[in-house]
Amino acid sequence: MKYFQNFIITALVIASSFTTNAQSGSYNGFTNDETVLYTMNKQVGQFVKRFNMEEDQFGKDLSKTDKRYHSSELRENLLPGMFDKYNPRTSGTLKTYFVDDVTKTDNPVFLNFLDKNWYAEVSATFTANGDEVNIILYLTLEEENLGSKWIISNVWYSYFPRLFPTPDSTDQSRYFLHPMSHELDFMNLHKALERPERIQYYASNEYRPDFLTLFFYQTKIGQLKFKQINDVKFHFFQIPNWYFELSYFNRNDTNSGWLISNLKYINDDEKKELIKTYNLCTSKE
Repeated sequence: MKYFQNFIITALVIASSFTTNAQSGSYNGFTNDETVLYTMNKQVGQFVKRFNMEEDQFGKDLSKTDKRYHSSELRENLLPGMFDKYNPRTSGTLKTYFVDDVTKTDNPVFLNFLDKNWYAEVSATFTANGDEVNIILYLTLEEENLGSKWIISNVWYSYFPRLFPTPDSTDQSRYFLHPMSHELDFMNLHKALERPERIQYYASNEYRPDFLTLFFYQTKIGQLKFKQINDVKFHFFQIPNWYFELSYFNRNDTNSGWLISNLKYINDDEKKELIKTYNLCTSKE
């Protein structure tokens, strides 16, 4: 416990100075490994708490009556160290604007773990007909009784779009049912039903295939079999006018753990369009 006597209010507040000193061997009696351990965001929940300034240097939740709780000054100092410093997309003036925006004394912005506007992206390996394929699953939180749960909200598998190619103007003029088909008892339906590779052309122009249902179906009948999870990252849309991506970095320095790996300034319309990628229900609205 002797090491903690000289520990500052929060390890993250001086993450930038940690980086320099850790490279030289120690900081305030901490070895390199100890410095990395105390400053890294080891869990996503810890990232959220540190982003909001809701835990102390020991990882203990701060009381709402604690003067450090949600402190804009502390957040302004610690947030720059929560970005991937080796990535040009998360450095420079854009990061500065972001930090200034969320730490405004008169209107600070915080993350909410139970908010729906963030998504997990899980890259996983499946087998399909004996071959390994990569499928991306998107997940979001949904209320469940008095709590919440993660649910699969969408899926991306490169094979599915090939099953449902978007028809061009030539296809639309060739593959259709005549408006008087009812007078022939729809005998011409054979044109659609005997050529299943084009059957979707006979649906409404507004029809969009539901890849999530197709994924569930192929999994149920054994055409897709789960093998392993390869990577996980998160997408946050909770902050007005901003989007950021959260990824895990396994490094032997203080810029490690869960860090912001991508940052974009976007308006509400752009944000809604981007969310459609992650949430099938949203894309149908």
